[in-house]
Amino acid sequence: MEKVRIDKWLWAVRIFKSRTLSGDTVRQGKVRLNGSPAKPSTKIEVGDRIQVAKNGFNLEFEVLRLLEKRVGAPIAVTCYVNHTPESEMNKYKDWFIGKRGAEFREKGTGRPTKRERREIDSFKEDFFAEFDEFDE
Repeated sequence: MEKVRIDKWLWAVRIFKSRTLSGDTVRQGKVRLNGSPAKPSTKIEVGDRIQVAKNGFNLEFEVLRLLEKRVGAPIAVTCYVNHTPESEMNKYKDWFIGKRGAEFREKGTGRPTKRERREIDSFKEDFFAEFDEFDE
């Protein structure tokens, strides 16, 4: 196996949850191969650099190993080197932790009331709106 489709590889190494999502993201122009826009059928090789715009964050990877089939996370991380700038990774970690913490409820408090649900939805809508936009 000398070359693999970029959409398959991004899905196989768990950058995206589904092959459809991977293909759609590439089709929208949010994925670049060695600095040039890629199509889902674009073939990649070992040593290529892939830039992905995902959830408003710009991630960058170098291909170390080619895969066509999805593998477990411990194997997937050995197939690429993450060259994403530290500032971008910190921004992503802060966003991820904030997203997780926003949905945390103390054990035993039960389901949110209708009023609480509306407050939570309003907060999430306002707080996370800035991350939904794509920056190039």
